[in-house]
Amino acid sequence: MTRRLEEREIVVATHNKGKLEEITALLEPFGVRVTSNDDHGLPEPDETEETFIGNARIKAHAATKATGLPALADDSGIEIEALGGRPGVHTADWAETPNGRDFVMAMERAWSELEAVDAPSPRQARFCCTLVLAWPDGHDEVFEGRMDGQIVWPMRGDQGHGYDPIFQPDGYTQTFGEMDRWEKNKISHRADAFAKFVKGCFG
Repeated sequence: MTRRLEEREIVVATHNKGKLEEITALLEPFGVRVTSNDDHGLPEPDETEETFIGNARIKAHAATKATGLPALADDSGIEIEALGGRPGVHTADWAETPNGRDFVMAMERAWSELEAVDAPSPRQARFCCTLVLAWPDGHDEVFEGRMDGQIVWPMRGDQGHGYDPIFQPDGYTQTFGEMDRWEKNKISHRADAFAKFVKGCFG
């Protein structure tokens, strides 16, 4: 049985303003006040795990311990089947440069590695999102979402972010990079995880 969220305030363990806006809007109908790591002056903990669940747990438990409030964290990324599930938790790492993140470089790396192993088409992949809601007593609840699709080339579209221009979700002809942001948000891996979170903690 999933523990319900009875508290009226939670911390979202992120410094990402876009993510914070999305979650705030989602929780507004339930009368839950949302604050972020920035509001509490919390640093980003080191993400040392090799799974999305592991890293989301690190972030959620660090925030709940520091604030005494329930904390929600997510970890997400893309898993490419022919690359053994890589980049996975290293999705953002593939884009790291000395001058910030370069996702064009990351997408080029993903495609060149697929070419190097001569991966058959369709080159299947999935976006994954794991949400962890943690309480100060150490309890947590985990909600996992995913969106299956394939990697396409060349890059298409300038909407979204990250690997969106090379990811075409199953059942669609557009890439995430070509989709309207709100349309994508309705079907994404994050939407899937959040629907499970709402159903489990408020349903």
